[in-house]
Amino acid sequence: MISTQKVLLIRHGETEWSLSGQHTGATDIPLTENGRAVAKLLKPVFAEQTFALVLSSPLWRARETCELAGLGDRVEVERDLVEWNYGEYEGLTPQQIHAVRPGWMLFTDGCPGGEDPDQVEARIDRVIARIRAVAGKGNVAVFSHGHLIRAFAARWLGLRAADGRFFLLDPATVNVMSYYRGVPAVKRWNAPILSAPNSNDRLAAKSDCGRRTRSQE
Repeated sequence: MISTQKVLLIRHGETEWSLSGQHTGATDIPLTENGRAVAKLLKPVFAEQTFALVLSSPLWRARETCELAGLGDRVEVERDLVEWNYGEYEGLTPQQIHAVRPGWMLFTDGCPGGEDPDQVEARIDRVIARIRAVAGKGNVAVFSHGHLIRAFAARWLGLRAADGRFFLLDPATVNVMSYYRGVPAVKRWNAPILSAPNSNDRLAAKSDCGRRTRSQE
């Protein structure tokens, strides 16, 4: 049977470091007030849906987004969904990194003292295997982080984690992975959270709360 499973990848809401463009890996900082307000807009969306599995990174900004979206009572913490380990580059902006290492790119070069693309790829593959194991039971919601979700989209399609560099992604967005005639495909990408959706596919539009955040490079 051809799978119709959908996987909703939700990038957590705005934080102070997403505003400043700092690389936020293991640093467990909370959402801003705006980030929390936007996350709450997902609650009426998910109240009308059922999921076979709800997974979240253990980091608070992802778990809080999940809780505010109304799925906190169903979530399973998945350590493989933590953000890329930036090692020595934690808390630095791309400009600061490029000042000492011109031409550096996370998705191809990895981070000194942190993870390389192959290590991130291995984590993502374990999560994808877990998701596909429940394909016959329903859809899955995943709450995670910017660079991890970009690499996840690439792996879902059978590309390398390094190819996540081709998928730009903003905070507080909903992304839907699915299948096209049995072939893994992207159904929706980088869609801002909607305030009053009417169907499963109408999960994104401009939020009334506004979006002041920056994408991580």
